[in-house]
Amino acid sequence: MRAMLLSAPNMPLHLTKRPALEPASNQVLVRVHACGVCRTDLHIIDGELAHAKLPIVPGHEVVGRITALGSAVEQFSIGDRVGVPWLGYTCGNCVYCKSNRENLCDAARFTGYTLDGGYADFMLADARYCFRLHNDLPDTEAAPLLCAGLIGYRALRMAGDAERLGLYGFGAAAHIVAQIARHQGRRVFAFTRPGDHEAQHLARALGVTWAGDSNVHPPEMLDAAILFAPVGSLVPTALRALVKGGMVICAGIHMSDIPSFPYSLLWGERKIVSVANLTRRDGEEFLDLVSKARVRTRTRIYPLENANQALADLRKGAVIGAAVLEVTVS
Repeated sequence: MRAMLLSAPNMPLHLTKRPALEPASNQVLVRVHACGVCRTDLHIIDGELAHAKLPIVPGHEVVGRITALGSAVEQFSIGDRVGVPWLGYTCGNCVYCKSNRENLCDAARFTGYTLDGGYADFMLADARYCFRLHNDLPDTEAAPLLCAGLIGYRALRMAGDAERLGLYGFGAAAHIVAQIARHQGRRVFAFTRPGDHEAQHLARALGVTWAGDSNVHPPEMLDAAILFAPVGSLVPTALRALVKGGMVICAGIHMSDIPSFPYSLLWGERKIVSVANLTRRDGEEFLDLVSKARVRTRTRIYPLENANQALADLRKGAVIGAAVLEVTVS
């Protein structure tokens, strides 16, 4: 099988041949059809996330079909279409797991970070952490749902009943969340990199109330803001746009340092919170909502062997929507 392998931080991925995989008792073998390229992959490759298992096959927005089952797997059959997300294992016994917060488990393992992921022809996954995919989206359009969509949905849930919602960084996650938020009757204000007119055009096409540069104050005060851009300086910017009692939700796994800001921006019971990983419950709720909201993803597709180009385009902001690797039969 082919795989794109990261051997050391700050190095390009290299295409390699690896031995065929055999599932353990609780695992499924997935023939990968598509794998999204996520900003978290960049953080891993750049060494900004410590403790990656190296060498590692990145990729945690995986869509494919099961080709082999471990002896203990009963919930799936060969041929089932599944999605494999970031969360790949939890202990099930800690205080977090027992209180429906498995996303905070200290023993958790993560696809494409501490477990080999989907930049490959095949991958192994714990069957308990796979999602059955019933929607009619093509594989390449479904792939971004497995992280951009899921983490975005968890962030959206944290926003409570916020009616005026700001989305800072209008990329893979935001263009999905905007569709869910509008389905829920919220008004969305989209903030892009200054001068990114193509992303603003996409936001308007998805029905947002307003779209503009991230350094511009919105035309109305916001009830909540979700930060998808990993830019710490956007935290005080978003606070300035919040009503009293509003919330800034930092949805990335990594962010540059937040600069100091006057206490007056936080005063008035404004809040800053972070989103960490996801739970399987998030996935089940979100994937059910995708069909009801008729979510569609905008993608830019690359062949598996062009993963480095996809990562480079993502890094420089050249991808509108989501970058996806299409894994064809070799």
